[in-house]
Amino acid sequence: MPQKPQILSRRTVARSRLFHVEELELLFANGARTRFERLVGSGRGAVLIVPMLDDDTVLLIREYAAGTQRYELGLPKGLVEQGEELLEAANREIMEEVGYGARQLDYLTALTVAPGYLSHSTHVILARDLYPERLPGDEPEDIQVVPWKLSQLDQLIALDDCTEARSIAALYMARDQLSRTA
Repeated sequence: MPQKPQILSRRTVARSRLFHVEELELLFANGARTRFERLVGSGRGAVLIVPMLDDDTVLLIREYAAGTQRYELGLPKGLVEQGEELLEAANREIMEEVGYGARQLDYLTALTVAPGYLSHSTHVILARDLYPERLPGDEPEDIQVVPWKLSQLDQLIALDDCTEARSIAALYMARDQLSRTA
């Protein structure tokens, strides 16, 4: 494995309520010097939950995505709050977004999106043995909950409004995990 570059300097070039852009000056082992910009994450990361109503039915959500300026169909997700464990965060998020809690929560993996520019990890959690439980969330409107059969996953990802890569990857991982434990 190559030697990681040395960080010569780092500085904040922009900051907003949601984003922190940092410039890094790097020195590589071969003597090359360069600058990179990256979005710095909160450090706690986020959770993406695959809530299974039964062995084949996942609960998706449809909510507005400002980045694509349309409603997107995907999995419930949210930031891990200060002092919160990953599984606690996952259970809280599904209570807020789909109106269920889970008696069984299993950690599947961590995913990154554009790791060359974004220092953020999303932890994928499989939620089973659901029970009705609603917590107030921070969304500006009610989120539509859409039950979908994992056995029809190919039809789901063919839809124009199901494009979020983390959700798609997590659904395939959950399907594979569930088939191994069946």
